[in-house]
Amino acid sequence: MDIQAVGAALIRPGQILTERGATSAAEQWTQAVAEAEGVFRIMLTPGVDPCEIALRLREEGFRASPNHVLTGQPLWFGGPASRPFPSPPVDRPSGKGPQVTVGVLDTGVAAHPWWAESDWYGRLGPEAADRPTDGNNGNGNGGLARQAGHGTFVAGLIQRRAPASVLRVGRVLGADGIGDEAGLLRALHRLREDPPQVLNLSLGCHTFDDEPSSLVASALGALPDTVTVACAGNTASDRPFWPAALPGVVGVGALGVTEESATPYSGFGPWVDAWARGEWLASAFLEWGEFAGYARWSGTSFAAALVSGAFAAEPSAREAADLRGSREIPDLGVLVPAGL
Repeated sequence: MDIQAVGAALIRPGQILTERGATSAAEQWTQAVAEAEGVFRIMLTPGVDPCEIALRLREEGFRASPNHVLTGQPLWFGGPASRPFPSPPVDRPSGKGPQVTVGVLDTGVAAHPWWAESDWYGRLGPEAADRPTDGNNGNGNGGLARQAGHGTFVAGLIQRRAPASVLRVGRVLGADGIGDEAGLLRALHRLREDPPQVLNLSLGCHTFDDEPSSLVASALGALPDTVTVACAGNTASDRPFWPAALPGVVGVGALGVTEESATPYSGFGPWVDAWARGEWLASAFLEWGEFAGYARWSGTSFAAALVSGAFAAEPSAREAADLRGSREIPDLGVLVPAGL
């Protein structure tokens, strides 16, 4: 699917997302309308600017947004992301704790010895699989696509931090680490029937106007008892990164290995609520080429996964999304220890 750069944001060209009532208001610019799982996507007539139409609909009181492109956030080296590195085997997570349900919306989760016999993995269908490629998009790393294994790595970190956690997996990013706002909204709609107690979103984007998507805010607001954790992005800037910058979402920045200072690539600013190690972490991965099911990787994606695991491991903190008992890092904020 095509991607268009608008300012410093990426969108799907010729598309806007909106609520049902706005479809009539946008009729004069509409070529086709598709609806799936509560998401209305309008395909605009050629030459129409989706950002301009979204703003017009907002002025009329409707929720509307261009279909922003979302990406996973492993460490960037000039784009789009660094590769993971093979790791020796890591001990299987063990320990007792609450069986907290954690939603993981990502590239999916692959088979792995850590959860091969778990009930939650046995319930996953093929649509939730973490795939090595999505067709011909390998990056030369043994044929793996750039972010293949991202969701598996995130799931492994959550399980390392909270071994008794029960994962609910949705695939909203391709193996290249790319998805869009429409896909995220559909996945959030599906979660309404049985909301997880914690939701991990190791993905995000900038918006064309630096304002939050009211559609995503509304979808997350429909999960009032869920603690949502999202990565601050590997942008090395204080520009708001969504959904991490949304009120009510725990935005997480990445610390270095010593957990004393921010990494050079992490997003930062008053909208970042917590900080956790994001550098050179070890976790579950695909079995592919030189990878024997384990890898090391870096990025705010993985700092967010550790914070999600911390909430899953501590029921009292989860109930209030309370991080105040953690140590403060000067000029940054709350530290959530990796606990690995």
